[in-house]
Amino acid sequence: MNINLLINNYLDFLKKIKRYSRHTITAYQNDLNTFCQFCIKNNKDDVKIISEKFIKAFMMELNENGLEKKSITRKLASVRGLFRFAYQQEIIDQNPAQYIKNPMVIRKLPDIASEQNILNIFELAKESEEDPLLVTIIFELLYGCSLRVSELCDLKISDLNLENKLLRVSGKGNKIRIVPIGGKSIQIISEFIRKNKPEDPDSFIITTKGGKQIYPRFVYRLVNKYLSKVTDIKKKSPHVLRHSSATHMLDNGADLRAVKEILGHENLSTTQIYTHVSIERLKSTYKKSHPKS
Repeated sequence: MNINLLINNYLDFLKKIKRYSRHTITAYQNDLNTFCQFCIKNNKDDVKIISEKFIKAFMMELNENGLEKKSITRKLASVRGLFRFAYQQEIIDQNPAQYIKNPMVIRKLPDIASEQNILNIFELAKESEEDPLLVTIIFELLYGCSLRVSELCDLKISDLNLENKLLRVSGKGNKIRIVPIGGKSIQIISEFIRKNKPEDPDSFIITTKGGKQIYPRFVYRLVNKYLSKVTDIKKKSPHVLRHSSATHMLDNGADLRAVKEILGHENLSTTQIYTHVSIERLKSTYKKSHPKS
């Protein structure tokens, strides 16, 4: 079978059978398109002649091109899934990706904004040249509810339960979780809805001026702009607000398992990275302020 046809079949499987979100499908598609181009370039477009050695050569080229090990690992995971699918469908007799190990990755602690940084953003939002309420609700939901940018964009009126202060969130793999909403966030959301008056429960909470669903790039630009005003951390993406929210909850005594549920992590080990952030912040504070440091 041609590699391009296999990729299309696999993506169709992920979409219709596994019911992955469109954002996840796009990520798989981008990774596998890179692999497909490598196959075509090396005259290996027949799936049956692709070997373990060839997949390792693909990883080596990615590394030589300066791709981060984390990104190489993600692309390898996509390729693994592709060949697992091919093997299960009996398209190939052996899975060439089965025993390939991930490159060694030194896990970096995520960049976070301080609590004061976040408070400063909400003050700046009040005098925003954009719609102050729009800026505020985006930060309230990303930080206050620890959302991913895709989850924010997909929120609908029907996902809100203002009476019980709860938000239904569709996360990775379309997994549903219930997230609490703080009192201040409730006020902002209620005011935003009153102002925009969406009538249909299936309406998106936040839309563009043309009434269409808000998109990730718009959110990224807005968040980057305001984070740049209050902090000099390297990364200034919407995910920084999610990182910051989790870290601040742990700093203030939140239970790790509760934070895991709020974030929608599948494994506790994923959430534990934020405990390391909190410890490093504690060490930093000690070194700066304790006379015995």
